[in-house]
Amino acid sequence: MSDIKLFKINGKVEELPAKWATLERALQTLIEKNMSVFFGVKFLKSEYTTSNGGRMDSLGIDENNCPVIFEYKRASNENVINQGLFYLDWLLDHKADFELLVMKTLGKECSDKLDWTMPRLICIAGDFTKYDEYAVKQINRNIDLIRYKKFGDDLLMFDLINSNVATRLKDIDGDKGAKPQSNDKNFDDQLEATSEKIRGVYYSIRDYILALGDDVTENKLKLYSVFKKIKNIICVEVKMKSIVLYLRLDPKDIAIEDGFTRDVTKIGHWGTGDLEITIKDVSGFEKAKKYIDRAYEMN
Repeated sequence: MSDIKLFKINGKVEELPAKWATLERALQTLIEKNMSVFFGVKFLKSEYTTSNGGRMDSLGIDENNCPVIFEYKRASNENVINQGLFYLDWLLDHKADFELLVMKTLGKECSDKLDWTMPRLICIAGDFTKYDEYAVKQINRNIDLIRYKKFGDDLLMFDLINSNVATRLKDIDGDKGAKPQSNDKNFDDQLEATSEKIRGVYYSIRDYILALGDDVTENKLKLYSVFKKIKNIICVEVKMKSIVLYLRLDPKDIAIEDGFTRDVTKIGHWGTGDLEITIKDVSGFEKAKKYIDRAYEMN
């Protein structure tokens, strides 16, 4: 397992001791209150009791409107992954219960946008074993293993140990996104319908982003694709004559170029990211690389 050390440099070098043996309730409360800042997830409910008598630690909705279950490993012998998978399967069998909870807590508009194609399980622990990492790779579910460490009283670190991406799930009545029109094509259909040139540009962009680091994964949702670490960094839409990227960057720091970059901070769009980049060919992709790099480095 990776071993991250933190040092304080102030005239002399001092190693800050790390604590991670147990996950106390106070840390769960801190995570729930700051879930959006830490993980890009909107907090929904703590200690949610299921119909079979189980109790999920935390529930939320991520940046792509997908349900998220958080499970915290408090003891070294606790099998938090199996427990989380049990709850994830329960959730998929009780979608109406979750949608009602969202409607009561966050409103109908939020409930209407729920996307069940990529539900997630996030397991947080002081550490995971190599067997944990191996196990999640054998399971066709979206599972993030996140290790935490506390340094002193005011420093908290999250380390993404593993991010497993599953095949996009289908809703019982078909794909369910953010209330798209019935004639909307899904992402794969839209990609297939474009020209060979645009498909080639998309795959070049995809390969470039994934090559930025082992911590980058791709999630294909119904209408767009997401490249993420712990949070989304780039969302991608495929159009007939262009590829549109939405990057997690502040447009105020970018020199906006008409027809290439655009500030969409106050403009509705699929996915997340306030800087829009429109790419029509390989030369546009080359121009966009510096912004892609910056989105990766800053997030």
